[in-house]
Amino acid sequence: MNAPDLSLAAPGAGDALANPLRGWQVDRAQIQSWGHGLQRPECILTEPDGTVWTADARGVMRIDANGEQTLIRQQQGDDGRRLDSAAALVMGGSLPNGIAFNRAGDIVIANFGTDAIELMTRDGASRTLYTHIDGVPLGKTNFVLADSQGRLWFTVTTRQVPWTRSINEKTADGYVGLIDVDGRIRIVAYGFVGTNECRLDAREEWLYVAETNALRISKLRVGADGSLSDRQVHGPADLGGFPDGFALDAHGNLWVTLILTERLIAITPEGEVLTLLDDGNPAALAVYEQHYQAGTTTPELMGACKGTLAPMMASIAFGGPDLRTVYLGSLGGSTLPRFRSPVPGLPPAHWPRA
Repeated sequence: MNAPDLSLAAPGAGDALANPLRGWQVDRAQIQSWGHGLQRPECILTEPDGTVWTADARGVMRIDANGEQTLIRQQQGDDGRRLDSAAALVMGGSLPNGIAFNRAGDIVIANFGTDAIELMTRDGASRTLYTHIDGVPLGKTNFVLADSQGRLWFTVTTRQVPWTRSINEKTADGYVGLIDVDGRIRIVAYGFVGTNECRLDAREEWLYVAETNALRISKLRVGADGSLSDRQVHGPADLGGFPDGFALDAHGNLWVTLILTERLIAITPEGEVLTLLDDGNPAALAVYEQHYQAGTTTPELMGACKGTLAPMMASIAFGGPDLRTVYLGSLGGSTLPRFRSPVPGLPPAHWPRA
């Protein structure tokens, strides 16, 4: 299979070439649904053969290129408890959130329900990897990302209990952690306001971090040892919405889902914001934002904001053999909206390198 053309990812290409997203927006008439009967398809992984994997409240769903689906439930844990839960939205139940492939092809899970980082084989055999760091509970594990060296980056939204306090209090206790190839775990950056997804640029020189409750994307320089420094805001300090998931394309644009705002935007390499898709409910959002400023938000107010395409739009992934098929994940949807992009995405670390 031919590798996707990533010539736009060359140094300086974002400045030298016209941005393919300028003047382009998603045509709603061209959006298709992929998958069915999904429950909370929050995070999405793709493979070159067209296979799509998505986190599901019941485990992880595999969708083959022909559309056939297989739900993989987490099997008996090494501590004797069931890791899967049909009632996944109940506090304390299993709730797979972020997923990534390790070098062996197994699935690493940031479990928002169990506050743990877990490992599941592709047939469901599961075990807990980490529940604590430096002798302290991890907190609300949100996302996990593999890099080309086989290291695993992960985010923790907050350590507050209940975690929803962090939304109204806008607590800056989120952090980014790193698990090295020898399994050593450590915190590499902290002080984020609602840490959500994180992504590496094409050369893995910068790590981008979504700070949902601060309405911004931050980025940090990556050292050879995985240390992070030179923290700065990427793009506007206020995106006008709540960034949740994001992905980079070959031009250097960050495609960002604004949850509750129900908008897909792109932040260009120069920091400009382009609106690619708007599925928002302005009236409900206005009410929510009033309560957000006052620190009185509730789950009911959040739910009222959900859109119609990917309700509570939470993530984005590039797939297809040419990495030009875009999939949208959500907290309230039962399918994955997909459409074609004018520019390919960056290949994930688990894809073959050209």
